[in-house]
Amino acid sequence: MVGRLLDGRYQVRARIARGGMATVYLATDLRLERRVAIKVMHGHLADDAAFRERFIQEARSAARLAHPNVVNVFDQGQDSDMAYLVMEYLQGITLRDLLKEYGKLTPEQTMDIMEAVLAGLAAAHKAGIVHRDLKPENVLLADDGRIKIGDFGLARAATANTASGQALLGTIAYLSPELVTRGIADTRSDIYAVGIMMYEMLVGDQPFKGDQPVQIAYQHANDQVPPPSSKNPAVPVALDELVLWATARDPEQRPRDARAMLDQLFETQNLIREGLGGVSTATHRTMVMPAATPATLVHHSGETQVINRQARTGPVTLETANQLSALSQRRRRRGFWLFGLVVILAAIAGGTGWYFGSGPGAQASVPSVAGKSVADAERMLQAAGFRVAGTEEVFDWKTETGLVSSTDPDAGDLVLRDTPVTLLVSKGAEPLPVPALAGRTAEDATAAITEAGFVVADPVPPREFNADVPAGTVLRALGADGLELAEGATYFERQPIALVVSAGPVPAVVDVPLAEATAALEAAGLEVVQGESEFDNSGKVEEGNVLRMDALEDANGAERAYVVGDTVTIHVSKGQDLVAVPNVVGVSWATAKQTLIDAGLEPEYNPAADLLPGVAVASTDPAAGALLVRGATVAVTLTATL
Repeated sequence: MVGRLLDGRYQVRARIARGGMATVYLATDLRLERRVAIKVMHGHLADDAAFRERFIQEARSAARLAHPNVVNVFDQGQDSDMAYLVMEYLQGITLRDLLKEYGKLTPEQTMDIMEAVLAGLAAAHKAGIVHRDLKPENVLLADDGRIKIGDFGLARAATANTASGQALLGTIAYLSPELVTRGIADTRSDIYAVGIMMYEMLVGDQPFKGDQPVQIAYQHANDQVPPPSSKNPAVPVALDELVLWATARDPEQRPRDARAMLDQLFETQNLIREGLGGVSTATHRTMVMPAATPATLVHHSGETQVINRQARTGPVTLETANQLSALSQRRRRRGFWLFGLVVILAAIAGGTGWYFGSGPGAQASVPSVAGKSVADAERMLQAAGFRVAGTEEVFDWKTETGLVSSTDPDAGDLVLRDTPVTLLVSKGAEPLPVPALAGRTAEDATAAITEAGFVVADPVPPREFNADVPAGTVLRALGADGLELAEGATYFERQPIALVVSAGPVPAVVDVPLAEATAALEAAGLEVVQGESEFDNSGKVEEGNVLRMDALEDANGAERAYVVGDTVTIHVSKGQDLVAVPNVVGVSWATAKQTLIDAGLEPEYNPAADLLPGVAVASTDPAAGALLVRGATVAVTLTATL
């Protein structure tokens, strides 16, 4: 996946994390020039309609939320056989990473993180979404201090009884009792998971453990979560009560949603800041008492009490989990007294709705004008209620020169009507320098092509045999026109570059038996055809062995190198072509000369003999009957008389 371009827009740079359903990669949005996180569904799950629908559901669920404590989802799509989500990229760590490093957190750190988590979760609950998979791995802590909830892959619309419809989903350590026993989840199931997370942050460990998941599930269904102070005496009682309220086994005894728990968290923070939160030293309640003297520890009847540092007029006790639940219900009933005020505010809201709905404060979505001419784009924007602020040229390899590439603000953004919009007009692909490719391994060169802004050509040219360059090394790079691209040459972005890679030397087959030579050439990727056998008068190649291979020519008739897949013709040696020296002794020179030539031999004699009549052959060297290679020389001795 690394180096791949998804949907012609997202350049994958590196892998960030891998989960059960998908792998998350760091990528660059080439259109908007920003870093994003891309979640790619595992290929083996692509055929499972349920997984595919759950993956798409994550995009729909998260896209309905616009909150600073929820990871934004920008896009969702399909590239070939891969489904993917494009999300906001946060540089930082997860809450799980933080807990691994520090073990447990202070109450102040816990409350700060939970404030952000509950705020984001409250937005989801308000939108009718139940997360169903809250855990430290899904809480992201950015380097700039932002805290966000991610991974809505198991989210569903919230109803009174939202059932999974299949095997239990989510991480077993954070599942609520009703999910374990009945497979039903609502907003209060998310609250249970938040309570378990709070316990883990304060204690440094989960409340329930077991060797098998079923053991942990049994404890969730049958046991009450203990107060964090039973493991960490530094935890204030106020936080004890908040954790117990959130993790009550009966959903009716928990906060109804994240907003109710967030409100109580704010009150708990105030109590602790004012010194009314208490510090527990045992599993039973610790009372916070007023003090007339500086804070000390007093031992009485074997119990330890915490003496407040500030003077108080009387003792203050904190609500138990049940009291907090009752208090929450009383707050709901108090809302009826506000009904009259709501009626008055409704009229104000109506006027406000007109102002922002169709009045001067109304917002509208910027229409998409990509691929349109400037004139057509201006008309579409003006018809939608926007002003065209001008044009700006940008490089865009996907859009024809002179047409609109995009807009600023982006298409689909909700902005006030009459907002000025700048048209970004394409000036075509950007010219870029070609990196050094020759001499590198094919893998390195491929990565360099992608990094430089180009693409690797498909199909890949066949490997070329070269005796001087090791196999797997790039010989040269070719552009779309088939011409060689030199290092530093200007070439347009996103254009294909083909790599011609060495296949090493052609197997040496001269003077090798035919069967052995054929096998070696075919193993190297060549097709073999046997041509006519030939004599080898040099005597160097044994009869039956390969004498030579035919050369190959390009379209211009010039000799070219062999490439993998070529068909080559080989010729087998017939050995030497031998002829016997004829007997020409006593024969006239004219007749003897022609007889030697006709036999395939070259007579060597005194040229003056051709001018004298009656010359005859006295002897030959070698003598008659000797075997010579065709074309060999025979020395002739002549006599002047017949």
